[in-house]
Amino acid sequence: MSEARLAVNDVSVEFTGLRALDHVSLSVATGEVLGLIGPNGSGKTTMINAITGQVKLAGGTITAGDVTLSGLSPRDIALAGVSRSFQIVRLFNGMTVLENVEAAALAKGVSRAVSTERAVGLLDELGLADKADELGESLSYGDKRRVEIARALAAEPRFLLLDEPAAGMNDAETETLLHTLSELPKTRGLGLIIIDHDMGLIMRLCHRLHVLASGRTIAEGDAAHVRSHPAVVEAYLGKGAAHA
Repeated sequence: MSEARLAVNDVSVEFTGLRALDHVSLSVATGEVLGLIGPNGSGKTTMINAITGQVKLAGGTITAGDVTLSGLSPRDIALAGVSRSFQIVRLFNGMTVLENVEAAALAKGVSRAVSTERAVGLLDELGLADKADELGESLSYGDKRRVEIARALAAEPRFLLLDEPAAGMNDAETETLLHTLSELPKTRGLGLIIIDHDMGLIMRLCHRLHVLASGRTIAEGDAAHVRSHPAVVEAYLGKGAAHA
């Protein structure tokens, strides 16, 4: 599959006069992992919401390959190959783990047989096969996170946007997640944008980082460059992080 790019071009988002994103541009190619980081309230989740059509743009454009996403509904953006997870887990609690993942595949228009086959494969890939028949509401928080990733992958996206996927996970679960996510761009040929406050995960996983503060870009580049950038040290990582 040829390389495609998800491109955010000069995007702004406003809420009742407050500019949550202010002329931000970023991009990620298929096969690449981009970390989107910054302090609380910096605009990270708003960026994911803007890309996936949950909030309206006050300016700028967003494209995925040759498809313009700006102005499309969230459903049409998903059908165009962009999937996401949410900062707050949104499983169907009364459905089984398998049914949760099947539902995401069915929403893409595949048959029941294909959706089941796809869901079974994803649960195995994410270490959830033994929980296929458990209800969503019965899972640990870390397992709920993994089910949500499986659901996002069930749509077979070209671009996957994950909002704090390691939240609530212990060290062992985070290490497993790191391995899983690092393989996705290679095995599935997708582009991955990840928000997370676990800097160990971010620094090891991401090819590039994009840093927001107060809705604006303050730094972008590889991990070594961003880690030592004065504005990032001041606004997010904390003094002394560059020398840690």
